[in-house]
Amino acid sequence: MSCRGPRAAPWTNDPLQALRVNDTPAPHTAAALLTAGAVRTHCAEVAREAIEGRSTFFRWQEEKLPVVAAYVVEVIRERYPDLRVPIHSRWRHFEAGGVDRWAQLVAARGLGGDAARLERARAAVDLVIPSVLLDAGAGAEWKFHEAATGQELGRSEGLGVASLGLFASGLLSADPAHPLRADAAALARIRPADIAAAFQAGPGNALVGLEGRAALLAKLGGVMDAQPQWFGKPGRLGNLVDAWRAQAVDGRIPAADILASLLQALGAMWPGRMVLEGVPLGDCWPHPAALGGLVPFHKLTQWLTYSLVEPLTDAGLTVTGLEALTGLPEYRNGGLLLDLGLIEARDSTFHTRALQVGEAAVVEWRALTVIGLDRLAPLVRTALGTDEASFPLARMLEGGTWAAGRRIAAERRAGGAPPVNVASDGTVF
Repeated sequence: MSCRGPRAAPWTNDPLQALRVNDTPAPHTAAALLTAGAVRTHCAEVAREAIEGRSTFFRWQEEKLPVVAAYVVEVIRERYPDLRVPIHSRWRHFEAGGVDRWAQLVAARGLGGDAARLERARAAVDLVIPSVLLDAGAGAEWKFHEAATGQELGRSEGLGVASLGLFASGLLSADPAHPLRADAAALARIRPADIAAAFQAGPGNALVGLEGRAALLAKLGGVMDAQPQWFGKPGRLGNLVDAWRAQAVDGRIPAADILASLLQALGAMWPGRMVLEGVPLGDCWPHPAALGGLVPFHKLTQWLTYSLVEPLTDAGLTVTGLEALTGLPEYRNGGLLLDLGLIEARDSTFHTRALQVGEAAVVEWRALTVIGLDRLAPLVRTALGTDEASFPLARMLEGGTWAAGRRIAAERRAGGAPPVNVASDGTVF
């Protein structure tokens, strides 16, 4: 992995080979790419090309960094005047419109109180993993109408509320007596029609990547069955809580360890991705400026790790070292940096043509997003009068850059569309 260029990595896109993860002895060459540290390291290698003026795709405009920081600070102060910002998490979407739907659900199903906290944590993991996996961009057209509240929700909030409804229906459980579960057998049976019905998708309300979302959940069921060491037998997502409790030392577990276990346990589910010597790499793409020719991002898996902090805290664990994780390279954070000019595309068609997630320009934009968020954080903290310990990157993302990216998009374009059009199969963005 020390040579430059894609030729240095002996990968394959053979989906059957991707399923043979457990046949590969450890340590493995791929392990170096399956960490948050690898995300920062390889993103920095690619970002350096633009920052030092050598990129053929982007200009890095350092003088815009304070402009972006000021915009983000304004959004944070407006949304959280007391600066009590939660970490970036899927759980905020379940509270869209000021309704705590998860609290209502656990109360209705008898999972409230200290006596039920462990089973409640398992159920929370059962919910949040499929919900995050279903969180790729919905498209501007799609909306979800919630009958109980009368709210019409789009994008991530709509996807979150719709996925909560899917979970509450019991469709992800193999045991009708215990509907608040996500079991391997039930997930393996999920089909596009199930997602379409739960998400109200159809003519006039198209959901981008619907078939890809359904296929991802069905694949997850098979991956769970093959790995009882993580998911138990019969497989249940909530059993990860027990695996992490066993792994914790004095009730503490590093976020990097949670991410690493997720990358290992979920790796075989990603469709059509690169495989290195038999090990699937997930959200990892080629770029010639990276040592070894590959750049890992692990966006959805890092987003999932952030979203597991609250359930694991409820289970009595302390998740440490959140700063090891990176900012999420997706179209809100990355769109913010484009819209405010910190990153400038050399070719204007980058904003108008249909982009493929694996092309070098998109990989470089995502790498610049990761590094840009790291460089933005100290300026934001200084302006807020806080420090990294009390205001980690995960709070800036929530407060924060994601909301700021959405706001600037709404100011610049009708419907709040992002400044790029990346073709999505429902499993990356």
